[in-house]
Amino acid sequence: EALLHGGKVQSIGSYLLDAQLWFESFQNWQSEFLSTAVLVVLSIFLRHKGSPESKPSGASNSETGA
Repeated sequence: EALLHGGKVQSIGSYLLDAQLWFESFQNWQSEFLSTAVLVVLSIFLRHKGSPESKPSGASNSETGA
């Protein structure tokens, strides 16, 4: 595809050693880890005992109104 658009073909080795590839990859990983961490923290906070968003683990839906 690069040849069709007038570009040069890059070898696999040079592609894997390219700084731009690793920069973009680490940015993606960073955002994934951040969003996962936020979900974990929120799930712990919302399931905290006594929280209005929490219900006892063994409670049926009829007891909790859900």
